[in-house]
Amino acid sequence: MSLAIVYSRAQVGMDAPLVTVEVHLSNGLPQLSIVGLPETAVRESKDRVRGALLNSQFEFPARRITINLAPADLPKDGGRFDLPIALGILAASGQIPGQELPAYEFAGELALSGELRPVHGILPMTLHTRASQRAIVVPDDNAVEATLVRKAVVYSARHLLAITGHLTGTRPLTSRTATPRSPAGYGGANLADVRGQHHARRALEIAAAGGHSLLMIGPPGTGKSLLASRLPGILPEMSEEEAIEAAAVCSISGQTLDLTHWRRRAFRAPHHTASAVALVGGGSNPRPGEISLAHHGVLFLDELPEFDRKVLEVLREPLETGRIMISRAARQAQYPARFQLLAAMNPCPCGYLGDPSGRCHCTLEQVQRYRQKISGPLLDRIDMHVEVPRLSFNELEGPPGESSASVRARVTAARAVQLRRNHTLNCRLDNRQLDKACKLQQADRRLLQQAVEKLNLSARAYHRILKVARTIADLAGSEFITTNHLTEAINYRRLDRGR
Repeated sequence: MSLAIVYSRAQVGMDAPLVTVEVHLSNGLPQLSIVGLPETAVRESKDRVRGALLNSQFEFPARRITINLAPADLPKDGGRFDLPIALGILAASGQIPGQELPAYEFAGELALSGELRPVHGILPMTLHTRASQRAIVVPDDNAVEATLVRKAVVYSARHLLAITGHLTGTRPLTSRTATPRSPAGYGGANLADVRGQHHARRALEIAAAGGHSLLMIGPPGTGKSLLASRLPGILPEMSEEEAIEAAAVCSISGQTLDLTHWRRRAFRAPHHTASAVALVGGGSNPRPGEISLAHHGVLFLDELPEFDRKVLEVLREPLETGRIMISRAARQAQYPARFQLLAAMNPCPCGYLGDPSGRCHCTLEQVQRYRQKISGPLLDRIDMHVEVPRLSFNELEGPPGESSASVRARVTAARAVQLRRNHTLNCRLDNRQLDKACKLQQADRRLLQQAVEKLNLSARAYHRILKVARTIADLAGSEFITTNHLTEAINYRRLDRGR
């Protein structure tokens, strides 16, 4: 027949919409044209496909070849359509049978020799292919990524000839099965390495238990970055669903999936010179940024006031919604961004404000200008603020602190309580859930009222105090929030602008 239809998928944000590759051969001068809004890499596929077919001992038809990538209004980019285009040409020219093609979806870039090269975004594509009840055929280098999707039928090959052999029935491929993956464990950084800083360690544990954002303020060299690097080690492992979501973001961004650390939460620490696009994503062809790469993990911003203020302001919306929408003139893309924000800063430009040695000579105006680099609305969205003071010699020489394993056990138990009660972490409670889970005694209500009025707290800060208090109660195994829990939560709002 002179018409063949092959299925593949495009990439639009986290989505993988179906693309129908229609190949038609007609009489006329030899020519190959690709229509359907192809970008440069797709238009260039005709040369790669011609070389791959000829070097694989197939005939390249000397006819007029029209390739339509439907839907026509969906932009197509990348080399993923090389393989379906090549198979469509072979089926339309009668060199391979076409009746088996509708049962599969294909993706892969072709080398001139006919070998298959890996492409980005295979994981989201496999998720959608499974839902469509088709099998997916990918390059060998993408096979492990594709088999992360349970119950998906995955075939892989290293060369075009292996796929044509499968379709003709001469050399059937063996389907790849999902390999069960257990957590990699928690090696490396241990919270026991942190000496002293009991107040900061306590705040880190509370933040981990409830998923709260945390800002650490202290002089240089007091252990802020050390504490931050230990947060992933006290967080529970990701669920299978969370791990797939995080891996899908890595897949579409071109990041290498580190399957040796499967279900371990990401820890992203961009430099303070990072741009807004690097942080939230974007570009003419939108890609995920650091906040999406930290999905279900930790985003650590060291030297917070050194970031450009406009860069920090873009964090405000994703901190609330857990997602980011990138809008461009030609397209839109939405990415998940359910990250835990962890930040560190010095108390003043020189870093030694309040040091007993008196080495700080910053004026009040300089300190205010330094702190005003962080806007009030952003600071209001950070649940907890904790001071990390300079350690004494005795504290530096003291015994190691509690290990990450024991702290992680308490954090895991507290999170289990939250999930049983509200099916979500305390940091994500809505107003209705908050009213039900954070009931206060009359005396505690008066205490919270005094704090709100004295510190000029916003409604958002009021809700965040209740959420942190609920987490403290969960860590203590208490069904109700007590005065001690509420007082400790209030103490973590010392940097509010109203003070």
